[in-house]
Amino acid sequence: MHTIIILNPGHFHAALVLRESHPDLAKDVFVYSEEGPDLKRFLDMVASFNQRDHNPTAWRLHVYTGADFRQKLIDEKKGNIVVIAGKNDTKMADTERMSRAGFYVLTDKPWLINKESLALLHATVQPERPLSLDIMTERFEITTILQKELMAAKDVFGRIRIDSDGSPSVFKESIHHLYKIVNDQPLVRPPWYFDINVQGEGITDVTTHLVDMTHWMLFPGTVIDFAQDISLLQARRWPTRIPLDIYSKITHENDFPDAVQKDVVQNSLSYFSNGDIFYRVKKVPVHIRVIWNLEIPEGGGDTHQSMIKGTRSDLHIRQLPDRGFKVELLVAPREDPAELETALQACINKLAVKYPGLSITREEENLLINIPDNLRTTHEEHFCQVRDMFLDYLARGRYPSETEPGIVSKYTLLVEAQKLALASPYEPL
Repeated sequence: MHTIIILNPGHFHAALVLRESHPDLAKDVFVYSEEGPDLKRFLDMVASFNQRDHNPTAWRLHVYTGADFRQKLIDEKKGNIVVIAGKNDTKMADTERMSRAGFYVLTDKPWLINKESLALLHATVQPERPLSLDIMTERFEITTILQKELMAAKDVFGRIRIDSDGSPSVFKESIHHLYKIVNDQPLVRPPWYFDINVQGEGITDVTTHLVDMTHWMLFPGTVIDFAQDISLLQARRWPTRIPLDIYSKITHENDFPDAVQKDVVQNSLSYFSNGDIFYRVKKVPVHIRVIWNLEIPEGGGDTHQSMIKGTRSDLHIRQLPDRGFKVELLVAPREDPAELETALQACINKLAVKYPGLSITREEENLLINIPDNLRTTHEEHFCQVRDMFLDYLARGRYPSETEPGIVSKYTLLVEAQKLALASPYEPL
């Protein structure tokens, strides 16, 4: 039986780890935190899980808010798993400190937002330390899973295609929204979220997911070493302009805080949440892009698109407004379409044993993978899926061998990209 400790829950992701119960988790959860609205929002969200009509949880929260909350957590050691999801500027130091104190640690991304924290990252993943993991939810999105499965089918995908014009073999783009709905309620973001010295820039934040998925899909079970395997080519950053009225709607605050006033012009905050990264991993060219818009479009939400080029077909993940923003997987043949369709149908028949209900529809010369709703899970649900995977790792006493080197190479790439972007003009490409 494991007991969860929540450290200073500044982000709603801390609560989502408790969205569902688990037989190997004690009902008592210990929270060590500073006082304030972040803690209240966390407590309210966990209370909503306990009080919902369908499949309610039964967490018993024990909260300590003294000024020495970090040391108190270590001294009391009420549990063995520490969950960290809050301010990014302290996240790596907190993760390393809890790891050094003997706790297992499950920390939301990003672990670090600047190069100065790399030494703490390397210390945390030393083999003598307890297991620590970053929360990579996007690996549990069904279209991503199926895209990875199809890449492994040589008669469908072939092998990764590297074009002579230098264009990316992999393109991944994520579009997020500052004002959004979470757990059926408008999300209130804390004012510090808009301070890039606390939250970090977009180029070190959501990009974590996109880089993680890219390496996980291209080179499954393979160690990625930054120095040997990755070449950073270009990086760019640019701001989202946030008018004061939208900022107030998101934070419930009347004015921008002093910490961000240097980036306020004509009552709008320039928030550097957007970024492009071009790099090669094991010689495969990759383009990663993250964009933050102000508000979700009508009927939509955060969106993800992905294109991976193969010698036999290209695999596209898309979300189209005229299709209700549903996440879809499309196979675009590069060789004989009829032959490719036969190979894809055989592959889908095999995959349907693991993922029942899959089928194919022709869309002109392309092939759409029909995914039944019962295979689709939400972003909110993915957090407990990561948590449960972590519990499985603890039961086995080890990770897959590529996990910790992958964490190091991923974050090293991102902080190097930030350094390069800061030295470049910030207009988007």
